[in-house]
Amino acid sequence: MSAVPALPSRGQQNLALWGSTFAFTVCFAVWTIFSIIGIQIKKDLGLNDTQFGLLVATPILTGSLIRLFLGVWAEQYGGRIVFSLVMLAGASATWMLTYAQTYPQFLLAALAVGIAGGSFAVGVAYVSKWFPQEKQGTALGIFGAGNIGSAVTKLLAPMVMVAYGWHGVARFWAIGLAITAVLFFLFTKDDPGLARRKAEGIKPVPFAEQMKPLRNLQVWRFALYYFFVFGAFVALALWLPRYLTGAYGLDVRTAGLIAACYSIPASLFRIVGGWLSDRIGARRVMYWTFGVSALCTFLLSYPSTTYVVDGINGPVEFRVAMGLLPFVVLVFALGFFMSLGKAAVYKHIPVYYPNNVGAVGGVVGMIGGLGGFILPITFGAMNDALGIWTSCFMLLFVLVSTALVWMHFAIRRMDVSRHPQITSDTDLPEIMPQAGR
Repeated sequence: MSAVPALPSRGQQNLALWGSTFAFTVCFAVWTIFSIIGIQIKKDLGLNDTQFGLLVATPILTGSLIRLFLGVWAEQYGGRIVFSLVMLAGASATWMLTYAQTYPQFLLAALAVGIAGGSFAVGVAYVSKWFPQEKQGTALGIFGAGNIGSAVTKLLAPMVMVAYGWHGVARFWAIGLAITAVLFFLFTKDDPGLARRKAEGIKPVPFAEQMKPLRNLQVWRFALYYFFVFGAFVALALWLPRYLTGAYGLDVRTAGLIAACYSIPASLFRIVGGWLSDRIGARRVMYWTFGVSALCTFLLSYPSTTYVVDGINGPVEFRVAMGLLPFVVLVFALGFFMSLGKAAVYKHIPVYYPNNVGAVGGVVGMIGGLGGFILPITFGAMNDALGIWTSCFMLLFVLVSTALVWMHFAIRRMDVSRHPQITSDTDLPEIMPQAGR
């Protein structure tokens, strides 16, 4: 029998972490490519807003739905090989996009491009294997900051499109992703769990066995958390330009700049969320996230209102409305705490489900990604139905309040009386079945 591999060195850990983070950043840039090239495609094909919205959202949908399967495959066959194959598949789909000519062909190509978004579940399974429990929050927070890839596309793709057209953007992004795949495979190593299984001749855990934790209600509770902290974050990043131009009369350029400034720091703050989850416990970070988010969405949901009061000398009219500066401050605060929560949710998973990170992380990521697809559509429908700009924040207030109440009562049901030393959800992973019900 071969010798069991030694514990990973600090250099190997850093290579796995930063290599995965860079790869995920490139994947995320490809995943959101239609946010820029879709504008030109809309003009070329004469699409209406509904058709354009579906085109932009289609990669988000596929990238979310496949996360469960990719996460499981990463557990079975190793994150290194699965991550590399996902990137090569995404690069091929992005290159083939340039041959599309009709709207159905573009939708089909967008479905394939969405493969790049599934890389998140693979990266979570891969990165978590390299670090001990007390450092997994920070590591996964750094990896998750690869969300900044969307800002990379928003900043660089317009310049490339002006010079080479949207075909040039697709080809450059495809080549970049393919090169990243090759470099990632050549310079990273198999994760310690896979290396140990190979050395001991242990077969991969069957797919059905990987799916067993999904029976726990706790997994779906985590998924609801992520639906808000990630799904609503993505939805707001997409919706803010429309909201600012409509509610405050800003021009598209200014609204887009504010939205970009919201996206970049909110992605980077995920690192802080991971670090805090390691230091003070993921549960406490989640309480902060949901508590402050509930307050922010409540204030943001109050519509501009004109009151008329019967005064002594006749009617007295006054208006209650949120100015642009307070709105921006509250939205940035909301984005900051969402980013902390994104890291805190994934801090729980490798602790509660160390042998099923791919499956659990995959389904949580899938539900979160679906939030980024469903919520913008719902925002538009509520605008049409209610005719109130702040209706999107009303929905988010209901969503975060539901998550906060469910989390609180689930925690209260844990039998902490026998374990007074418990300070966070991640202190006693062996109590996970009770914690999730």
